[in-house]
Amino acid sequence: MKFRMLQENLRNLLWERIDAGELTGLRLAEQTGFKQAHISNFLNRKRGLSLEGMDKVLNVQHLSVLDLIDPAEVNKRASILPPSEDEFDNVVVADPQIAASEALILSMYVKGILKFRKTFLKRLKEEVEGDRSGWERFVIIKADAQQGMSMYPRIMPGAILLLDRHYNSLTPYRKGESNIFAVRKDGTCTIKCVETADGHLILRPHNPSYPIEVINLEDGQKPGDYIVGRVCYVGIET
Repeated sequence: MKFRMLQENLRNLLWERIDAGELTGLRLAEQTGFKQAHISNFLNRKRGLSLEGMDKVLNVQHLSVLDLIDPAEVNKRASILPPSEDEFDNVVVADPQIAASEALILSMYVKGILKFRKTFLKRLKEEVEGDRSGWERFVIIKADAQQGMSMYPRIMPGAILLLDRHYNSLTPYRKGESNIFAVRKDGTCTIKCVETADGHLILRPHNPSYPIEVINLEDGQKPGDYIVGRVCYVGIET
């Protein structure tokens, strides 16, 4: 929501109070210390208010910014995952570019919800490089045809991939077995096995018919900055 719309919502709310006999322009001017002409011009859409002016009006009228936001807009952007009271946890399905960039998956980006047993999710080990404390841990994406075939037969096109975004370390999850990661690349995720060499991330497909990809590590960046999360579950919808 833009600042101009917040001002318009404040203007409408003030007019509601004026029409109800709860407020006058003169009274609001006295409360805020503004000239009556200043308040009149605002109420009649001849001028706006500065941030400081908005703060003054909100304060004297015992309002907050939340009072100016359309509830539908709040619901659109809020997390929709309610706390689960059974043996399953809800995990959101999102597009790969959202999984790669959004710490919290807002409801406007949710493509669906799948359930996983709490005991399974709690059993998964975390291995965080950097600070991921504010990141929603589990997110599901779907492998497209290219990503699926590049990792065939470990992953297939259309497979459901559960990402643990609190595992962005190159430490093997199981000894002697390469992790499969979702890696941030070109604004979205690519699904590959990952290793490092001479300041580069080497992205290896499981299918030898597909090429190896290379990402240059920028100055000050670590591999974990590029890794979205470990693929900790692969499922096929039938």
